[in-house]
Amino acid sequence: MPLEIVRSDITAMRVDAIVNAANETLLGGGGVDGAIHRAAGPELLEECRALGGCKTGSAKITGGYKLPCRYVIHTPGPVWRGGICGERETLASCYRSSLELAREYGCETVAFPLISAGVYGFPKDLALRTAIDAVSAFLLENDMTVYIAVFDPAAYQISTRLFSDIKEFIDDNYAAAHSQPLRSRLRNQPGLCLDVRMDRAGPSEPGVAAVPALEELLARTDESFSQSLLRRIDEKGITDAQCYKKANIDRKLFSKIRSDVMYKPSKPTALAFAIALELSLPETEDLLMRAGYALSHSSKFDIIIEYFIRGGNYNIFEINEALFAFDQSLLGG
Repeated sequence: MPLEIVRSDITAMRVDAIVNAANETLLGGGGVDGAIHRAAGPELLEECRALGGCKTGSAKITGGYKLPCRYVIHTPGPVWRGGICGERETLASCYRSSLELAREYGCETVAFPLISAGVYGFPKDLALRTAIDAVSAFLLENDMTVYIAVFDPAAYQISTRLFSDIKEFIDDNYAAAHSQPLRSRLRNQPGLCLDVRMDRAGPSEPGVAAVPALEELLARTDESFSQSLLRRIDEKGITDAQCYKKANIDRKLFSKIRSDVMYKPSKPTALAFAIALELSLPETEDLLMRAGYALSHSSKFDIIIEYFIRGGNYNIFEINEALFAFDQSLLGG
């Protein structure tokens, strides 16, 4: 997927470029900066000496040396001063400058640490939100795969209020072994009509219940996931690119779905498109059904998705932040 949060040691990631949360001297330091210099070897420091430093919010590039990446992009992040000195915009500039430099050097995959969230004191939830916003805005206009690598789980944090709200929603809905049948849950959804009433067979057969008309059943089942997705994209009046970028889906994967009418996506991919199209809960269930899936209250993953849909929040990157915080799979493909 174009943007993914991963638990990984950034110095071990096999990508085109990793980003170093450097200081303005570019001569190494503690935390991620020190770890990258140690893993790359002394040649990295030699090249950095020749760069003459770097201003906060800007970025410069070097070779990767002993690291498993081609390049290291160095960007000094801002020190947190209470949020009154433009720290968030400066931090966003770190991400933008690094990504623009990566694009200039032909990088297709880039890994970031959570810049300024360590000794520089940037609030972790705000640092993450700034990173997600800056990277996702860049990816709307560019094709690149970007990772935000979190080595220490303690360095990752969504807002306390959001975490508590989601946890409460999970506690209220989670059933460890048995979930309410899908048909029953759908009947309880406001504004949804399943239209599966049992019609009387007619005056000649009083009291005999008839199944729904065969044509009615076939009309619901003859549309594949791919057909349903493409129809919904047209109905929303958006382009294919707008849809797959909002879904955090790679262009090549979308091409496969478009070209194969019987393509069966993974459940996270199917849900990513439901989020991108801002489907209601019943519409999401319908799209999932066409790929052979359903939402269940026995799955924390599904409950978290339901939480965001019910709240009208269709920002896939915010949803993935929450999924990551609860150790669930991320949306995308």
